[in-house]
Amino acid sequence: MKKILLGVTGGIAAYKSIELARLLIKEGYDLQVVMTRSALRFIAPLTFQTLTGRAVYSDMFATPRDTGMPHIELLDQVDLFVLAPATANTIAKMAVGLADNLLTTLYLAARCPVVIIPSMNVNMYEHQAVKENIERLTLRGCRVMDPDEGELACGVYGKGRMPEPADILHFIRNTTYPSDFFGVKTLVTAGPTREPLDPVRYISNPSTGLMGYALARALQLRGAEVILISGPTSLAPPTGVELISVTTAEQMYNAVLEHYDQCKLIIKTAAVSDFKPHCYHEQKVKKIEAGLTLEFIPTPDILLELGKRKKEQVLVGFAAETENVEENAAKKLISKNLDLIVLNNLVEEGAGFASTTNRVTIIDRNGSKEHLPLMAKEQLAHELLNRIAPLL
Repeated sequence: MKKILLGVTGGIAAYKSIELARLLIKEGYDLQVVMTRSALRFIAPLTFQTLTGRAVYSDMFATPRDTGMPHIELLDQVDLFVLAPATANTIAKMAVGLADNLLTTLYLAARCPVVIIPSMNVNMYEHQAVKENIERLTLRGCRVMDPDEGELACGVYGKGRMPEPADILHFIRNTTYPSDFFGVKTLVTAGPTREPLDPVRYISNPSTGLMGYALARALQLRGAEVILISGPTSLAPPTGVELISVTTAEQMYNAVLEHYDQCKLIIKTAAVSDFKPHCYHEQKVKKIEAGLTLEFIPTPDILLELGKRKKEQVLVGFAAETENVEENAAKKLISKNLDLIVLNNLVEEGAGFASTTNRVTIIDRNGSKEHLPLMAKEQLAHELLNRIAPLL
């Protein structure tokens, strides 16, 4: 879990930092908030304390801790220091190395990457002094996100609005992860497939696509060029990812084969239906007292076909099992010619379908097994990529 120190300064946009904090926590970041005394005029620290479960720091000499040096202790094992919003006043202090409050002192003591989210009146933002201060911080290695253009709190239209928290989150993601998949063209499948019985009914499964979408997002953040082939889900496509939507197993089969040869890495997380109704009824099948008997036929085996065609690709599959789980997963790895298989034991609590968490076992071609503990799927996606990267 990556640790973020969130610094909030005294701008009218400080209210957006509440939503940013919520999104960071939901993403799985370990969050500590520090506020300037001016920020306390806009937001009560209790708000952040409730969200993070931690005391908020705002004063060098009246901190929640009775001992120690807060400007050193707060930076312990911090992966990223984010200032959102960053006012012109705080940016100026940082640019000249002034440490007259806890926040600016933390900046001088920080040895982690620093992200700055400027927010101010358009005339202030366009002032030469502010431009020079931002440029100076950029040259020192700070990542500065351009403010949005729009109507400002003062009623003036122009550049200076604090970006939306979701956009800031995406900017932070790009800062906190390595680029070890840069340029790797990757195909990810996700979600369920649906096999129609008649115009209103279909055969499917409970897959939500959460794991596949998390992997696509993690790959994009780490520099990969990602094609996401997805069955029906309610999820928004990850930013920067090419989405191809399909419904049936046959449609997914055709889409995967169309893009397979041009990809270096293929990760198959989709829960593809193994069978489909033998006959499709053009009209709705009516309820009858005698009951209804259906005949099913197999759908195309996508992983098997990919394994047969594999040349230099790295092929990763998922297995959802309920009995003899490791034995069945190991057999699937060999029979489908996979490089890795990720096993979901569906009888374990917190794992498998329709859950934001997962616990998996990773099995490689040598028979080695690694059991990962229960964690958020967003975090698991990066853990899986850490194991896949050496194969490339």
